[in-house]
Amino acid sequence: MLTQKECDFLHSRMNGTMIETLGIRFIPTDDEFAVAEMPICASTKQYIGILHGGASLTLAETIAGVGSLHLIGYDENYAVCGTEVSGSHVAMSATEGVVLGKAKLVHAGKSTHVWTVDVVGEDGRVISVERVTNRIIKRI
Repeated sequence: MLTQKECDFLHSRMNGTMIETLGIRFIPTDDEFAVAEMPICASTKQYIGILHGGASLTLAETIAGVGSLHLIGYDENYAVCGTEVSGSHVAMSATEGVVLGKAKLVHAGKSTHVWTVDVVGEDGRVISVERVTNRIIKRI
């Protein structure tokens, strides 16, 4: 879904944001998924050393938001705003390495987009499943 050019553009816009702090990086793909990776590190772990559920939700909302930006062609007359995020953490995460957020579009309306996002470990195991709803609003 995302080209290398889009990923480079997005990375250049993330300086000083939570996305940069958590180490989220966008990955180009030729398929229907929007994909990003996030390290399992001190800033994304909970106190027992595994991936924090809030970090998984942040990864999901981030990659679904980027997917929606892609769909609207990065039109600066519009903004993408997450309006609902829910998740189910279904497996323990690894304590190191990276996780991937793989967002798949469920619905693309004129004013809302709905995504499902799987947060997957390096071993391919699904750690968390999220649903993200984005609102597409005209900037004033």
